[in-house]
Amino acid sequence: MEFSDHKAIYLQIAEYVCEHILLKEWKDEDKIPSVRELAVTLEVNPNTVMRTYELLQSKNIISNRRGIGFFLAEDAMSKVKDYRKTAFIDDELPNVFRNLYLLNIDFEELQSRYQVFIQQNFKS
Repeated sequence: MEFSDHKAIYLQIAEYVCEHILLKEWKDEDKIPSVRELAVTLEVNPNTVMRTYELLQSKNIISNRRGIGFFLAEDAMSKVKDYRKTAFIDDELPNVFRNLYLLNIDFEELQSRYQVFIQQNFKS
């Protein structure tokens, strides 16, 4: 995984985990990689992964079953959507709106480009 400098690594790992959930690669109540396994896979310090898992536990997306490992919550998909939606609206959308305004891009153009993006990337 390539990490960027604009955001803390543990938050980028949280996005990685959430993306696996949103893409249905990891399903509700599935066991997820251990802290050590994910640290090795992503080539980061296990403490960084543990910080990610603590964040996701605080959002009730994952839970720790002592002695067994970490598991996704029963409704992990909806919790991830809520968490990511709030983060997007608070952190990224203001910049998107600013650029739309500065570049004079109207919502019709944005919508047509969005539809093309969806067709090219998510429809089989």
